[in-house]
Amino acid sequence: MSLGRTDTSTIGRWWWTVDRWTIAAIFALIAIGVLLTMAASPAVADRIGTDSFHFIRRQFVFLVPAVLVMLGVSLLNPKQVRRLGVLGYCASVLLLVAVLLFAPEIKGSTRWLSLAGITIQPSEFAKPTFAIIAAWMFAEGRLNPGFPGRAIACFLYAMVAGLLLKQPDVGQTLVITAIFAVQFFLAGLPMLLVVVGGVLAVLGGVGAYFIFGHVQTRVDRFLDPSGDGAYQVTTALNAFKSGGLLGRGPGEGRIKLVLPDAHTDFILAVGGEEFGVALCLFVLLLFAFIVLRGFARLMKDENLFVVLASAGLLVQFGLQAIINMASTLRLMPTKGMTLPFISYGGSSMLALALGMGMVLALTRKRYGDEELEQ
Repeated sequence: MSLGRTDTSTIGRWWWTVDRWTIAAIFALIAIGVLLTMAASPAVADRIGTDSFHFIRRQFVFLVPAVLVMLGVSLLNPKQVRRLGVLGYCASVLLLVAVLLFAPEIKGSTRWLSLAGITIQPSEFAKPTFAIIAAWMFAEGRLNPGFPGRAIACFLYAMVAGLLLKQPDVGQTLVITAIFAVQFFLAGLPMLLVVVGGVLAVLGGVGAYFIFGHVQTRVDRFLDPSGDGAYQVTTALNAFKSGGLLGRGPGEGRIKLVLPDAHTDFILAVGGEEFGVALCLFVLLLFAFIVLRGFARLMKDENLFVVLASAGLLVQFGLQAIINMASTLRLMPTKGMTLPFISYGGSSMLALALGMGMVLALTRKRYGDEELEQ
């Protein structure tokens, strides 16, 4: 099928307006994720006494719908993205409430909900949908001085942050807070409030240390890497040392045999041992490319909602990658957060696909009558 520039079909217009370089970079991350999941997950499956290909099959079950979701959402116009974000946020909040009421406690927290035999983590979907609805409120408040957009955005943030802390999930709350802060700043937050917000963020971090036991434990382990609780990070660092520049070779890794969560939180360590630092640097460059290219395209857009929503989604995507990689390299306390499009995890994969589909939709070039759809 040939898609010429004169093709006025939906697919044709999409092909010539969407950022194909970003799509290529995302598919490169997905391919690396498939490769590393195949490398890391059989050892994990064997340790827990299940079929060696259990996690691989489940990852493919979610991977195909995720790709379809990303490409399907990228066909939308900004108004449709906004509607999808509002509906998604409302559904996410309801599911977060359901988690607190009905979900079982696992490792001291309630984060997963089983629906029709499928386990989902609602907090993953709350992040991209919150970025959309908060951007809408900030944009409306800026464009219509009589509209209480800031107040509504603050209320929406407080509601979702409160539900996340109730689980508790401090890491996801941190990401939501970063999205909110960046959007508030871009929407015209006064410098005095920026300083106040910085002080509150520091106080919030100190408070989390004393209020949540798991946060205190992880920070203490980070500050004392020689303690018994630093086994995972120490093992991950040994994987990087074992791999060197080019790695031991596909399937030759040994750390994955003993490293807990090798297919999720510490999958980069498996890649570092088998494929070397070269692969890790390539992954880092892909994440940087996607985020920086997204912001570069935003600089050309005059629609405030598009700018705020895309900025929030890109911050979420980049920050999640930074947290995962920094935790693996012992640059910050460990946090159970997936590496976007690489780590095993159905909810994470689908939610990230939704978010990046929104980014692709919002950053498309628009001409003529498409401007009226914003």
